[in-house]
Amino acid sequence: MPEEKIDLKKELKAFYNPSRKAPVLVDVPAINFIMVDGEGDPGVAQAYFDAVGALYGVAYSVKFALKAEGSSPDFSVMPLEALWWADDMNDFVDARRDRWKWTAMIAMPDFVTAADVDEAKVRAAKKNDNPSIGVVRLEHFKEGPAAHIMYLGRYSDEGPTIAALHQFITDNGKHLSGLHHEIYLSDPRRTAPEKLKTVIRQPFA
Repeated sequence: MPEEKIDLKKELKAFYNPSRKAPVLVDVPAINFIMVDGEGDPGVAQAYFDAVGALYGVAYSVKFALKAEGSSPDFSVMPLEALWWADDMNDFVDARRDRWKWTAMIAMPDFVTAADVDEAKVRAAKKNDNPSIGVVRLEHFKEGPAAHIMYLGRYSDEGPTIAALHQFITDNGKHLSGLHHEIYLSDPRRTAPEKLKTVIRQPFA
């Protein structure tokens, strides 16, 4: 009987499938991520497109290499996530997107090592001259206490949901801390904008 494939979305369901009805408090554990940092409007910036392509290229390269070796269980590649901020947070709130900064990332199983990622980068670079492949890194990232909610709709219409999430945190006697975090559960190339599913998360202290 073949070994069951690891699906972190199921194992970490509380962090990838929150309610749409109301925000909830969570304590997000440390998770392995491959990451790429950058800045610019995600809708038009080539750096963002390159980062996303590099992350998926490396993620699948790791997956297929480990599966071929038989040294680790097979796993499902996780959805794209991103942390968002700006040097002047008014630029973020006012949607001056060309000034936004971001870390694009994809979660990986704990058994994936930095050496696995480095080898995957070499293989991916042979197939694609994407400049972001070389700066992909593996990081053990712990977000900690946060509030999040499932949002359904266009990315450009997230504002009221984000505001409600921030108010929820304030109403619970906490203050915002850390970076705005989004998890993109839908493929925008295949999903109608009004049906896009996004986890919106905000750490607090």
